[in-house]
Amino acid sequence: MRKTFSRRDLIKIAGGTVAAAAGASLLPRYLGKGWLSPLATNSAGAQEIAPDLYFAATDGWIGLPPSPALPPYHPDDLAPAPFTTYIFGFRNVTGLTVDQVRYQKMRAQHSAPLFWADEGATLRLQLTNLGLQMRPDLVDAHTLHWHGFRHVIPFFDGEPMGSVSVPIDRNFTYVFRPRDPGTYMYHCHVEDIEHVHMGMTGMVFVRPAQNGQGFYQSGRYAYNDGDGSTGYDREFSMLLTEVWSEAHWDDSHIQLPEWTDYRVDFGLINGRAYPDTLAPSGSVDPFNPVRDANGDLIPTPGYEHLQYQPISSLVTCNEGERVLLRFANLGFTEGAMTTAGLKMRIVGRDATLMRGITDVDTSYLTNTISLGAGESADAIFTAPAYRGGSNGQPYDTYLLYNRATTHGSNAGTAGYGGQMTEIRVYPTGTLPVQTVPNT
Repeated sequence: MRKTFSRRDLIKIAGGTVAAAAGASLLPRYLGKGWLSPLATNSAGAQEIAPDLYFAATDGWIGLPPSPALPPYHPDDLAPAPFTTYIFGFRNVTGLTVDQVRYQKMRAQHSAPLFWADEGATLRLQLTNLGLQMRPDLVDAHTLHWHGFRHVIPFFDGEPMGSVSVPIDRNFTYVFRPRDPGTYMYHCHVEDIEHVHMGMTGMVFVRPAQNGQGFYQSGRYAYNDGDGSTGYDREFSMLLTEVWSEAHWDDSHIQLPEWTDYRVDFGLINGRAYPDTLAPSGSVDPFNPVRDANGDLIPTPGYEHLQYQPISSLVTCNEGERVLLRFANLGFTEGAMTTAGLKMRIVGRDATLMRGITDVDTSYLTNTISLGAGESADAIFTAPAYRGGSNGQPYDTYLLYNRATTHGSNAGTAGYGGQMTEIRVYPTGTLPVQTVPNT
């Protein structure tokens, strides 16, 4: 009788040294040619190779607009100044010493560190679990799940029912070889309702093999379009998340939230609520992080409350440039992101180029894009001609905001807030060439 091969058998092959060696001959027989990357036969060895990136999972505090207050939940009475809100999250600890890594406990950031990979290139990302300083009673494991990654090797999926999770004081190295360009997101998949909402969410994108080709002047593209239609000059990631203040307060005060009462108190873009979305970025480049002597994030002067929210949502560009907006939604509710006075061309959805099976262009122009939970989109707009500045400033201002009323204010009050930012257009040649996203 022919032997069958189960999912559990695959994980055993990926996880054990002896089984991994045996899997090199068994996998093609049972799974078919090309179904898995060759990395699947060397999963144990992957844990011994130095990673490209090293992330830590822990807890911490962030700063949201303190007014209006939502007593007793916001601001949290346990939060040290100048912060307001308890979170779980990730930190980039690449290149730090063991002692410096341990020092990052209780210093999580939101949104989680941005990172990217090249199509077809191997990326190794090590995850360590530092535990939760405010909640030592919670001994949760953590994972890093690359949401939307096609044909992922189960061992590296980060879904704890079918792969492995990382206990406290342990490390695990994920190995990815992405083959599909586009915009993705990642999150912890353990106790995911809680961990996702508490802030263990970030963005990742895959750069296409077409980069460097001459279809568009910058040589940078969102997809392998073959004609330059997804070429861009600048790119900005926009991760949409939400804060229900009661749930965050409950976690810091050893309480249990009633999730059926869920509501959005603060809508966030890249971990910030307007007007903080306009503040400058801190350290964004994951491969060249800027930190202090202890390995901690360095706050921008005047924005100390945003020390652990380093990614700005302010969009800046010169007139005539193409700007790529990479949207992803890891909130629990639908968003409708709108550009007032500008048209965006939607060139990709869920890391898929907008082309039909016969290569027909299905991209479209719009000023509003709807994003359900777990969805991503790539939108490109061309910066209009400079018109002399807005409100005495040397740039023209256009708003980018969520039309959902629950996401466009802070704590449900009147006035602007939540998931809103600005697009600022400068005269030709004002801004230098962008080298890192969101800068």
